[in-house]
Amino acid sequence: MGASAAGLSAAQCKEERRIGLNECKPVLYGKLPSPSCCERVRVSHIECVCPVITPKLAALIDVNRAIRLIEGCGRRVPRHFKCGSITTP
Repeated sequence: MGASAAGLSAAQCKEERRIGLNECKPVLYGKLPSPSCCERVRVSHIECVCPVITPKLAALIDVNRAIRLIEGCGRRVPRHFKCGSITTP
């Protein structure tokens, strides 16, 4: 009932996104990711993140920079992966 593939509820996904955004907010201002930001990148469920990547949000995201952040934190990003309105190169 509204749970994602990982078995998380909509409320759990919302909380996961809130925590991740708070931990990684300095990255939006050009800072390097902190250890706590990288931890969030590694443990966040893709099923919680991708559905909120709308065309409007996708237009604000530098895909290559996002990939560098994710991979720099130790999480692989597959080529040609569709995440919301973004497809990786």
